[in-house]
Amino acid sequence: MTRQDAFQLFLLSAVWGVSFLLIKWGGEVFPPLWLSFLRCLFGAGLLWLALWRGRHTLPPARLWKLLLLVAFLNNVVPWTFLAWGEQSVSSNIAAVLNATTPLFTLLVSLGVREMAPSARVILSVLIGLGGVGLTAFGGLSGGHASVLGVCVLVSAGLGYAVATVIAKRTLGGLNPVGLATTQLSLAALMLFPAALLSPAPSALTAQAVASVAFLGVFGSGFAYLLYYGLLARISSTQVTAVTYLLPVWGLFWGAVAGERVGILSVIGVGIILMGLALLNLRPRRISQPAPL
Repeated sequence: MTRQDAFQLFLLSAVWGVSFLLIKWGGEVFPPLWLSFLRCLFGAGLLWLALWRGRHTLPPARLWKLLLLVAFLNNVVPWTFLAWGEQSVSSNIAAVLNATTPLFTLLVSLGVREMAPSARVILSVLIGLGGVGLTAFGGLSGGHASVLGVCVLVSAGLGYAVATVIAKRTLGGLNPVGLATTQLSLAALMLFPAALLSPAPSALTAQAVASVAFLGVFGSGFAYLLYYGLLARISSTQVTAVTYLLPVWGLFWGAVAGERVGILSVIGVGIILMGLALLNLRPRRISQPAPL
């Protein structure tokens, strides 16, 4: 890994890490469906520009049903659920709960027999879920989370996981920029009529508008370009280092914004990182966490 790759990996983790705070700020004005739609729209706009400038190719039309399914599970559901869940959960706890994504991905992979279970794998999942449970308990007891919000945010991680396994089994070999562009575009098309039928955004504020714009352009479009660019140059195991940093960034950005960071959340992050470290102790090919 070169210094440039290391910097881009750090930048990717920071951009994805701050996304949870941006969702919180944007959600003060934009209802969940609107926030999710605008995020897809801004992200797709940047990716279409990258697709045109880089002369990348779009996926074949025969895959449209699979692409719709992946866009629904990887963008529509989790991005809407993140915005919904953060209405009653602080952004730093939401970032920690998002760490369930690689754990759920592993469980789904085991369920469809893409990998064989082992004592190490089972132990890593139990440790990781224990850390998530501790974080959720800390948020609930401290008044920084609701039961519904926690369940919604964990469901977002499950949506990412299912989409990741489906994409790995059916969409391999496609141009990554073309795939990401198609994904976000289809997600925006699905969300648009739903957003129109949902409550309209309240009085716009500069902070909320800037948060959603940054979330879409950088947290979605630019982050996808970084992610796939890194995958083309370094190993997937190295790219998954981002997973380790997201909960840490979530706590950091939450503290910067003045959110209370409880001791149980910090301990929970440590336990989750232990589980992920054990999971990746011996490099092996497993499904990667889907982008935010």
